[in-house]
Amino acid sequence: MLSSDGTVAVTSTAVSEDATLLAYALSSSGSDAQQIKVRHIDSASDYSETINYCKFTSVAWKHDGSGFFYDRFPEPNSVPPEDRNNYNRVYWHRLGTLQSQDPLIYERPDDKELSFASLITDDGKFLILYVYRGTDVKNRIYYRPVNSFAPFVKLLDKADARYDFIGNADSLFYFETDLDAPRGKIIAIDINDPAPENWCEILPQQSDPIDYVGFINNQFVVAYLHDVHHQLKIYDTSGNFVRQIPLPTLGTVSGLSGKQDHTEMFFSFTSFLFPSTSYRYDFITDRLTVVHKPEIDFDPSPYETRQVFYHSKDGTRVPMFITHKNGLLLDANNPTLLYGYGGFAISLKPSFSVSRLIWLEQGGIYAVANMRGGAEYGEDWHKAGMRYKKQNVFNDFIAAARWLIDNRYTSAEKLAIMGGSNGGLLTAACMLQQPDLFGAVVCRVPVTDMLRYHKFTVGRYWIPEYGNAEADPNVFECLYAYSPLHNVKAGAEYPTILVTSADTDDRVVPAHAKKFVATLQAKAARKNPILLRVETKAGHGRGKPTTKRIEELADVYAFLFKTLNMPYHKP
Repeated sequence: MLSSDGTVAVTSTAVSEDATLLAYALSSSGSDAQQIKVRHIDSASDYSETINYCKFTSVAWKHDGSGFFYDRFPEPNSVPPEDRNNYNRVYWHRLGTLQSQDPLIYERPDDKELSFASLITDDGKFLILYVYRGTDVKNRIYYRPVNSFAPFVKLLDKADARYDFIGNADSLFYFETDLDAPRGKIIAIDINDPAPENWCEILPQQSDPIDYVGFINNQFVVAYLHDVHHQLKIYDTSGNFVRQIPLPTLGTVSGLSGKQDHTEMFFSFTSFLFPSTSYRYDFITDRLTVVHKPEIDFDPSPYETRQVFYHSKDGTRVPMFITHKNGLLLDANNPTLLYGYGGFAISLKPSFSVSRLIWLEQGGIYAVANMRGGAEYGEDWHKAGMRYKKQNVFNDFIAAARWLIDNRYTSAEKLAIMGGSNGGLLTAACMLQQPDLFGAVVCRVPVTDMLRYHKFTVGRYWIPEYGNAEADPNVFECLYAYSPLHNVKAGAEYPTILVTSADTDDRVVPAHAKKFVATLQAKAARKNPILLRVETKAGHGRGKPTTKRIEELADVYAFLFKTLNMPYHKP
């Protein structure tokens, strides 16, 4: 047991090449801050050293198992408070030594906002550095031979696009990129002749966007997003189509694993009514088999998921998934929970949730709107919902609500909306802009102060997505127009709202939630309850123990059942 109250959690892991060593990161009370420990897997014993000052860190084991490369931030007392999330550096840790002995591998003191993530190629020859700024999707790629002390070669240093390293064949490096291809393509760069005019396009952009690519069995396994559900296709290294892997239903593939010389791969598949199931695929026999299927006391046959398309305010066609009981009566009286996010190029793909079954079993409708700001249709879809175009996201969500009402799935009185983090911003902004459209609002760990968000903890990471009100008066006007904290109208009547936060959230500080609720309570009409729930010894959500998750979800669903006047029926 990591802690008696369950508030210490494993937040990331990395296994050595020979599978004898495990580097694992621990976080306390939901913090993004991490400590890295190393365990010998067979003996279940830990090495004595602890790696501190990490956050969002990556671990890249050297293939001989002698140690790993990792990134960390400065010791807290060595820099001013405002720089504790700046000056990210890459270090080498030799197993069995103190962190104080770790040699510095790379830093950029001339550009303190850059961060790094390291990986080692499957052949063990090269150390690759991802170089990025905050949440900007555009990144840089540096490399050097693993055993070299020479300076890193800045292979891609313009930050002009997203470059995801796929793998290599000796000096030939493969990347998936959105350079001049917002839906993604695969290119090859020979590091011995890396001029852009010598790059080779292996797989050109298709009509569907690439979500991610694996390099297994010396072939590219490409996960395409076809109207927000995955299709798995295999191509050879010349870009020729080999085959498509049939999937169980409309859903999501995650955890794709396998190495370049492996003849098998593993992945997980899930959907709204399909619990996450592990599969093995054999490249030689073209056979897909189940490795593990969870045992859940739930029969999906009385339910259905369908995908609809509606039009936003500007005519943009937007997809939405709707899950409910079979034979639903469209009488405008069904309690409906509409979920959204819409930002940071994060796509809301089909997923299974045990807690969501409570809602479905009680006759509720669960809807997910795939608004602009995500990457459901590539980088253009993302750009259409960020910075100056953020209002498009709110318009898309409001249009989803109206579609559900117009098509008699529900009514405004029976419609609840929910989102967290950037999705909390979404629900707060939409509630303020269209208060008569919703019967209940669940606003979880929200960003609400858009004029000052960049001043707290890692808020400055989000500047590429939102913009900086202090740096540009035009950005100020844009952010001020929708910032929830600054758009509560005196005397206005808003729907019943539950805002959630956590006292040790060091990503979106609880001040966002607290100030927003205080402003609502001070200025809005008090006809409907305005509630704030603050969890203790918890953060933004990651690493929260099961007991706290259950307690929070119980409160959320109790709030929804009460507010929407839903009688509870034992399943």
